[in-house]
Amino acid sequence: MEKGVNNMIEAIDGFRLPRYAQIPDVGLYLEQVVRYVNTHLAPLGEPELTSSMVSNYVKQGLISSPIKKSYTAEHLARLLFIAVVKPVVPLEGLRMMFSIQEDNYTLPTAYDYFCDEFENMLSAAFGIAPAREGLGETQSDAKDLLRNTIVAIVNKVYLDRYLEEYQKQREKAPDEQQT
Repeated sequence: MEKGVNNMIEAIDGFRLPRYAQIPDVGLYLEQVVRYVNTHLAPLGEPELTSSMVSNYVKQGLISSPIKKSYTAEHLARLLFIAVVKPVVPLEGLRMMFSIQEDNYTLPTAYDYFCDEFENMLSAAFGIAPAREGLGETQSDAKDLLRNTIVAIVNKVYLDRYLEEYQKQREKAPDEQQT
């Protein structure tokens, strides 16, 4: 399984989410948004975002309606966050997390903090780099909530990737014995 672990690390090493200032704010259409999010999240191996999911998030009030069918940097940041967090947080929980964020931080600040903390913990979980303590200047209940959410996400990503690699190794094993 050592080769499988190396494959996992290779897939995650160098993973970076775009920071808020790097997200295009030129107004992307739905299919472009879906492609943008899926391209950035592909190394995580999570289920892909679909146009239907985005439309559902608009209907559910998790993201605002597009302006003239075009999505802004705010939409993209929220969709990147939703796509990463949704496997461990239900939609109502996401709604509450957005409310907490809006009460405490601007979206660019909160999103960039999420990116830094997620990448930090992901690298630590996969043994790529030691975890850095205390990102950000201040501690708050909102940051603690986000940090604990990220721990759950990172553990799920690690477990999913490990089991995926394990299955690949098992499927290869009979082939290797025959040759």
